[in-house]
Amino acid sequence: MTITMYGITNCDTIKKARVWLQSHDVAYRFHDYRVEGLEADRLDSWSGKVGWEILLNKASTTFRELSDKDKLSLDEKNAKALMLAKPTMIKRPVLDLGDRILVGFKPDVYQQAVGGLK
Repeated sequence: MTITMYGITNCDTIKKARVWLQSHDVAYRFHDYRVEGLEADRLDSWSGKVGWEILLNKASTTFRELSDKDKLSLDEKNAKALMLAKPTMIKRPVLDLGDRILVGFKPDVYQQAVGGLK
């Protein structure tokens, strides 16, 4: 099974998650949104697994810079369009395990999900 971590290189949470994976000898591939982009189909798949509300990072600087009108008119379609246009609005990291995804980084959740995959 190939594990893929999605995010942006300079994110502190990404850095913590990468250190955790490396220190636990978990092989993974890193996909940088800014360099490689993100396909609409992949975002749709993630949204189907966890919901767009979980994926949208309302604490991000990019989200906070949106106009009040854009924030108030959020629905699934608008949120997905925003996340595709500005992937920094996607909560990080997204760890794709194939059959499921993990959003965000919590060491205990990573341990439970991937600790035995080495």
